[in-house]
Amino acid sequence: MEPVLLVGDHMLASGIASCLQQSGLLFTAQKDISELTGHHAGKPFALAILVTEEDLAVKRQQLRLLEEKLGGNVIIAINTETIGLDLLQENAAFPSRIIGLNWVEPADTTFFLEIITNQVTDESIAGQISQTAARWWNKDPYIIKGNTGVRIRLMGALIREAFYLVENGFATVEDIDRACRNDAGYYLPFAGNLRYMDLMGTYAYGMVMKDLNPELSIDTRTPDFFRQMLSERKTGMSSGAGFYAYAAGEMEKWQELHRRFSIQVKELIEKYPFNYSTEEVAEFRNGFNFR
Repeated sequence: MEPVLLVGDHMLASGIASCLQQSGLLFTAQKDISELTGHHAGKPFALAILVTEEDLAVKRQQLRLLEEKLGGNVIIAINTETIGLDLLQENAAFPSRIIGLNWVEPADTTFFLEIITNQVTDESIAGQISQTAARWWNKDPYIIKGNTGVRIRLMGALIREAFYLVENGFATVEDIDRACRNDAGYYLPFAGNLRYMDLMGTYAYGMVMKDLNPELSIDTRTPDFFRQMLSERKTGMSSGAGFYAYAAGEMEKWQELHRRFSIQVKELIEKYPFNYSTEEVAEFRNGFNFR
């Protein structure tokens, strides 16, 4: 296969590099686009994975530089959580070759990969990346046909409700984390939200949501306590404080724990694939260990 180019000076890029390295495919990692020649091992790149901060101007600039360096035959897959793919394709030299590609950290030990395509993107590109990701990158990818992904929207809804509960005194930060970890965190790796509803019975959830929906937060602003945190530069473990306080050296310990946990969860998820065949379900029901 033709080599892959990885561009980005972002923490996520190192995890993606490890993921590509494990695949055994040729790839080149580059922090500075200006140093690119467009070739590696005498062969042109087929795919460029671009990782940048979530800033429209930065992303557009990096896309423009890549297009100038690589030409119109290379697929450019860029991470984009809140910026629409259509905005990134605006004024691009080869908009049909640009696609959204979102990862999570650590990229080399998780199954997550979100592929974003729209009516401008070449129809064949999403399928190509999905097949490559499933076969070589050990991913369980899904394709979103639109301008933004779904992961950040789902996460945003959860965070908004969590902020509402904390700001109005219904729960503490610790309460929120325990509720997420010990309930949703317990079943989401197994089934996801909607299949879990099927498992438990959708009628019960329908009755609950009928009464609960009017009470859920519809805030469109960031809560005061969170803005205060940011103004005090409590930006997380790297600063020594966020929602919790951290001593010197704790961030490195948490990063190592996170990586170890991610590997163990990945091994568990592999035993329970997302889509069982009818035969596997029957075998499992009859007590056979099919994995």
